[in-house]
Amino acid sequence: MQIAVIGSASASRDVLELAEELGREIARRGHVLVCGGRGGVMEAACRGAKEEGGLTVGVLPGEVHGEANPYVDVELPTGLGEARNALVVRAGEAVIAVAGGWGTLSEIALARKMGRPVIGLKPSGGWARRLAERGEIEGAETPGEAVDLAERLAQR
Repeated sequence: MQIAVIGSASASRDVLELAEELGREIARRGHVLVCGGRGGVMEAACRGAKEEGGLTVGVLPGEVHGEANPYVDVELPTGLGEARNALVVRAGEAVIAVAGGWGTLSEIALARKMGRPVIGLKPSGGWARRLAERGEIEGAETPGEAVDLAERLAQR
């Protein structure tokens, strides 16, 4: 299964630790982690996945290889800028949001429009928490719970 992880390009240490644990949990279960391939939440999640021997895919906004964080196995340069957000969420059978600003909100909206299940990791804050608390997306209290939901909801 491919799980898209979306979130803030810069974040607090606590949020990055949650993202890293999320990446580890995705890899432990044998899933592929897809993300935007850059820094912040994306890098932390990829680092966690790599620590567990997982496979990571970065869908990059630029046109050249070498722009991804060092934990991305497969770089996909798109030349699409922020429009690459649609490809990130399309590639995931489920989407897990960690914190997040406007870019993350755009990914959540695109994923919902595409019918993808979206899970917000509530302790991370940002749009992930706000939308989960409002019932707009599913909410999870832990990375393990987020992956459980992703697995279950992607089966529908």
